[in-house]
This record gives sequence, C-alpha cells and structure tokens, in this order.
Amino acid sequence: MSKKVLITGSNGLLGQKLLDKLRNNSLYEIIATAKGEDRYLESGYVYESLDVTNRSEVLNIMNQYRPDHVIHTAAMTNVDACESDKELCKLLNVDAVAYFIEACNTVGSHFIHLSTDFIFDGADGPYDEEALPNPLSYYGQTKLDSEELLKQSTVDYAILRTIIVYGVVKDMSRSNIVLWAKGALEAKKAINVVNDQFRNPTLAEDLAEACILAMEKRAQGVFNASGKDFMSILEIVERIADFWKLDKSLITPISAEGLNQPAKRPVKTGFILDKSTRELGYKPHSFEEGLAIVDKQLKAIPSN
Repeated sequence: MSKKVLITGSNGLLGQKLLDKLRNNSLYEIIATAKGEDRYLESGYVYESLDVTNRSEVLNIMNQYRPDHVIHTAAMTNVDACESDKELCKLLNVDAVAYFIEACNTVGSHFIHLSTDFIFDGADGPYDEEALPNPLSYYGQTKLDSEELLKQSTVDYAILRTIIVYGVVKDMSRSNIVLWAKGALEAKKAINVVNDQFRNPTLAEDLAEACILAMEKRAQGVFNASGKDFMSILEIVERIADFWKLDKSLITPISAEGLNQPAKRPVKTGFILDKSTRELGYKPHSFEEGLAIVDKQLKAIPSN
C-alpha cells in the first residue's frame, strides 16, 4: 500500500526538492499544494491550489485526500517583511499550523513542520534541541508559537529546525545567499557582507532528505536539520567566491548594525546535529559539496 503525502509550499525551494525526491517513488502518492498555479510542472503527483491561511480550504483538502503524512513547508520567511506585516506573518506561520493540527486530528495524519534557528537569541549557539528559545524578531516568535501549538496538541508531529537554506529552483524564481553572492560577484558588483553573524548554511536537498527520513520513521519531537559547517556569513560568501574563483576584493565586511535591518537577527546560532544523525540517520553534505551540487544544477538549466 502506498502512503499518501501532502506537501504544502510545493512551488518553493524545499517543496520542489521534496517533489524531485518523492514524485516517482511508488511507495508514495504525492499531493502537492501551493497558492495559485503549479510552477513545478512535472508528472508523478497531483496538484491542488491551497491557501493555507484559509481554514475551510485546509480542512477540505485534508478531508478529501486524508494523507498519512503532511510536510508543511509553506511559511512567511522574509524576516523583515514579517516585522512590517505582522498580521500576514501570524496568519501564515501560526494560524495555518492551527488549521492543520485540527485537520490532522480528524484524519490521523503525521505532521512534519519546518522551524528555524531564529527562535533563539544567538547568545549561546550552536544549539541542541533542548536549548531554551528566546526569539528576537516577530518571525522567530511566530515560528516558536507554531512549535508550541504542536507540542500542546495530540497530533503526531516532527519539528525540523533549519538555517539559511540554499539551492536552485526550476524556474530560477527564488534567490538565496549562494545565488545572490555568486550573481553579484560574477557581475563584478561590490557587496557588503556581515562579519559578526554565524550560521550553518543548509543545502535544500539535505533538508528535503531530513523531511523524508522523519516521514519514513514517523519521527516524533524536535530535530535539528541544517548543514554541518558552522561559519560567519562573511565566510559563507568568501567560500562561495573561492568555489567559483570570483574576486573576493569586491566583498566588504560590515557589522550587522551597519545594515539597519528592521528585524533584529541573532548573532551566533548554528545547530548541533547529533540527535538527527543518531535518530534519523541524517547525513548532510559539506558546504563545498553543496556548492558542487548547485553548480551542476545551474549548468543543466537551458540558456535562453
């Protein structure tokens, strides 16, 4: 018997990587959902337009398909936009999760939820799964609120926390730190890069694999699912420059204060991956291995 898997946010970076891995697997029947039209446009899955902030749409889709697993990747992740539009941020990041909890209780679905290092204040990273959260931004607060909803529910859930996800979507409609830095440096543009924030950048394929491992094991609880290499944002960009042999003299280190961003960022997050390695079998690529995968994918995109 194949298992039914409903993916939210299937047009996004993680959603597309999940479709790459699952759509031709006979063990699974995939229902891909996102707001509006399908942008992935392949075979091997059913597509349904779904606004996750609409309770009746969520309940109807869940009752129609009755999935064994839901992988919930849809979210508002632009940290500054969340600060300026708190109402929409709450709808997408908290209320939507409440609707899925309600539906999962009815249907009996296992719920895999994506969370973030931004639930922490960055005073004491890298963090394990037991560390105490203290978000500095409204985005971080909503992701923590959604985690709490799950922990207080009777739903079978796995929370996967991640950090700076990078990779290539099919239509190149989404950017991320790797594509931004590579593109700017190739165009010989000078860029300012923060030198006093530290993270584990995460290859989208690795995060998709973590979701699938959590699904296959019907995992319960909280798991860290980031890249394994811990470094400053500046070092991330310098290693991108080194990989593609680009001019590092275009990179100017600045402090986070110099950026004047609306939302406050944690200084030093990073994750300890021991639990995910042990319980899920999670094995992320090194950063350079991840860049090689991105490079191969970019080369495979037909030039117009």
